[in-house]
Amino acid sequence: MHQFVEIGLAIANPDKPDRPVNSPNFNYVAEPVLVKLVRSFGNTEWPDAIPGFVRNLGKLKSLHHRDREMMKIAVTLPGGAIRYLSAGGQNVLVRDILAEFCPRFTPGARVLYLGDAGGKLTIDELAAFNELGVSLDVHGKMPDVVVHLPDRNWLVLVEAVTSHGPVDNKRKLELQALMKECTCGLVFVTVVPDRRTLTRYLSVIAWETEVWVAENPTHMIHFNGERFLGPYAS
Repeated sequence: MHQFVEIGLAIANPDKPDRPVNSPNFNYVAEPVLVKLVRSFGNTEWPDAIPGFVRNLGKLKSLHHRDREMMKIAVTLPGGAIRYLSAGGQNVLVRDILAEFCPRFTPGARVLYLGDAGGKLTIDELAAFNELGVSLDVHGKMPDVVVHLPDRNWLVLVEAVTSHGPVDNKRKLELQALMKECTCGLVFVTVVPDRRTLTRYLSVIAWETEVWVAENPTHMIHFNGERFLGPYAS
């Protein structure tokens, strides 16, 4: 369906344009102008309708593209660069991670990766991981944010959780396997929007990981007593 959306023949989520792309309720409808054209097939309006539709196709494409761009979430990287993520879902939390978590708990860090349900690993992102000795599988399940602290040689793997996906034991093992070639110490962080959301996951969050609650940005919850925000030996 992606190609039909790009050329203006289909509309994604007309009922809720900011619906996350990984939502089970994500849907498409045919562009009303296309529907009108199809319904004219076989009658006297059909010959005249085709040229008009072709003339307007470019306008439809531009209109839908502009609408999609307006729905995106702008995030500012530590260096000041602006990046736009798909609207909705965990990307609102990703924005909070960059604006609040990183300056407080990973100052001077380099953001290697920003997950976006509407995108894939870029060539530059793959190259950044290669510098750390990590050859990533483009089909592997990446965390939502990956931050590198070169002065401490840490790689901070962050999962933004709104409805699912905290760093439980299973996810921790998956991330360790994904980054098994990395020469950095691995730090695992679960991010939730508020304490109410946190209560749903307290029973499954893995030990030796961290939790950050966006509504209380100056604090962090440490799921162990040995050290605070640091990697552990495997």
